Amino acid sequence: MSAVDFRQRLRELARFEPSGSPVVSVYLNTEWVDEHQRERVRIFVKNALAEARGRRWADRDDLDWIERQSGTLIGRAVFEDANGAVLFACGSASLRELLPLRVPFDDTFVVDARPYVRPLAGIVDDTPPALIVLADGVSARLIALDASGVTDETVLQAEVPGRHESGGWADLAQSRYERHILEHREQHFAAVAAAIGAWTERYDAHHIVLAAEPRSAAALRKHLPEAVAARIAGVVAGARHESSPVIADRAAGVLARVAQQADERRVDEALADAAEGSTAVAGVTATVGAVNRNAVRHLYVLTTFREPGAVCQDCGALQRGVHFTCPFCGRGTRTTELGEALVERVLASGGEVTTLESHRPLAGHGGVVARLRYAA
Repeated sequence: MSAVDFRQRLRELARFEPSGSPVVSVYLNTEWVDEHQRERVRIFVKNALAEARGRRWADRDDLDWIERQSGTLIGRAVFEDANGAVLFACGSASLRELLPLRVPFDDTFVVDARPYVRPLAGIVDDTPPALIVLADGVSARLIALDASGVTDETVLQAEVPGRHESGGWADLAQSRYERHILEHREQHFAAVAAAIGAWTERYDAHHIVLAAEPRSAAALRKHLPEAVAARIAGVVAGARHESSPVIADRAAGVLARVAQQADERRVDEALADAAEGSTAVAGVTATVGAVNRNAVRHLYVLTTFREPGAVCQDCGALQRGVHFTCPFCGRGTRTTELGEALVERVLASGGEVTTLESHRPLAGHGGVVARLRYAA
């Protein structure tokens, strides 16, 4: 699933209307380094399913489907390179969805009237399309990534002649031989740079990670256009014999740091604009008001933000705290978790959501800040 398709699917899930049966949402961390971690996930799923069946929280068919799909994931029968996976099941709404992802999640099992989408909300922004380039003096591999993992790969191989015992290269002086080799290397790096430029455009790669020795990385940089070189997020080790998922996992740390730094910078800018009272609002009350007006273009929210709220069952207006009637239309309300409701509403209206694990200034403003579609 491409990044564009993933974003669209996330919005569709946020617009999900409750049906006759609840939705089972399951998030799994499938980034295992040993069998003990795999067994912990197996036990988590087993216990969660047993409780859901015992309390009759969800339809039996939905829970059976979750059990089967989780089993194939844990057994690595499918999506063996995924570091995380999300499952949604609701038979009455014909919802059966399994999304493999290149980022891990905290193991989570939720049964509710709507899909639990909050952990997914920041995935598109935090895992934009990226390009990994494994390069040396005679070969290169270009590996395209999106939120789901490796999407495409190509191999480039330079045809550098070898030295023979007689004739051809053997007739060249040592200095001419070395110069010729250097010329071929430069031609190779120029070709790799051209391919990087083309793939960056084709896959809209926001970031590039080089998997190369320092000398090869420096040689390659010289041939990259300035705009392409500016997208290089960092350099990691890489060997020709390593698989794409192994190299992608190594690059994931670099990409995660870049995404975190970008998120923090954008939140700082949004908070500064909110202080001026123009194109952003900060704090829970102001953000709820903006969401009710469908005015939020981009919501930034701490993952720890939790607060009781109410949503009108007629006009859909959100409120902080527990209320039995809507202040706008006077109709009845239902209780909700405000953080999840804000995320759903922004996504459903076509806005973007970024979640952050921590950010002290944002925490000082209640954990939420929103950029607006128009001036407040």
